[in-house]
Amino acid sequence: MSETNGGTSPATPEGQPVLPKLQILGQFVRDMSFENIAAQKQLKSTAQPDIQVQVALDARKRETDDQYDVIMKLKIESKTKEDTPQAIFLMELEYGGIFKVENVTNEQLHPFLLIECPRMLFPFVRRIVSDVTRDGGYPPLNLDTIDFLALYRQQLAQRAAAAPKADA
Repeated sequence: MSETNGGTSPATPEGQPVLPKLQILGQFVRDMSFENIAAQKQLKSTAQPDIQVQVALDARKRETDDQYDVIMKLKIESKTKEDTPQAIFLMELEYGGIFKVENVTNEQLHPFLLIECPRMLFPFVRRIVSDVTRDGGYPPLNLDTIDFLALYRQQLAQRAAAAPKADA
């Protein structure tokens, strides 16, 4: 049984800090699409493609205690690097995980869910993207590692910038 140490972090009765506990209970593809636009339009380009990756994260509490859904949404667009770029392919993926999180304070829970949980999901997402692009007829796309801490900070800054505009 743990108790709160001054409201800042969980501690045992002996005063030793209790470490956060994270467990993946399940993972799933919630939605995925891959549009091979170049093949449909019979485009042929040997130029190096311009690939844009957009990432969004979402987390919500489940009905069961200490359980949360974390969803990573990726939108990957590949276009030719020409004066008038043409779409090569478009991939959209929503990948989720069900996590059990214990010994994390309410103040730390939001960043924990949107930084640590996506870090655990990312290797699986990278593999799916690689396999789907390869099976779509292209060289496998190996996503660069995503800095989820920087992404979290960026989302906080965007919300803070949007808040004064909403008040006006």
